[in-house]
Amino acid sequence: MNIPFLGNWRKRHGSAFGVAVFAEGDGGAEGVAELLSECELLRSQAQRAGVELDDSVASLEALDQLVPRWREDAESLPWLGNDAGLYLGTVLVRQVPGASWVIWPNGQPVVRLGSGREVDVVAAGHEWATSGVPELSQFYAEASET
Repeated sequence: MNIPFLGNWRKRHGSAFGVAVFAEGDGGAEGVAELLSECELLRSQAQRAGVELDDSVASLEALDQLVPRWREDAESLPWLGNDAGLYLGTVLVRQVPGASWVIWPNGQPVVRLGSGREVDVVAAGHEWATSGVPELSQFYAEASET
């Protein structure tokens, strides 16, 4: 969607960055994890490129190999960055023992590793979407070591 005044506003103020999640009570941890794992835009782009996102480390490596055509679309870039970060977090939570989603008071989802270290996977997803660095598989490898 091309809205001229919105494009000018973004040039002055920057694009939206990040995602926020607000949940009530403790009973929704599984529901929040399921919601965060959806990543519809990333999954559809990966599927079109023939990459299956099965929540494995190999799927992160396959994403790193994609030709970054999305960088040409300034409107979808922030959304894809969110999805990439949430997918990275999903793989960490499902593959690394002791890793879990934590929602900070401002609504930002992060992954808490078994060591207690919290990693901002959404910021990593944005960096990957805009520049390719760090690679998602590299970020996973570094985070899973701690």
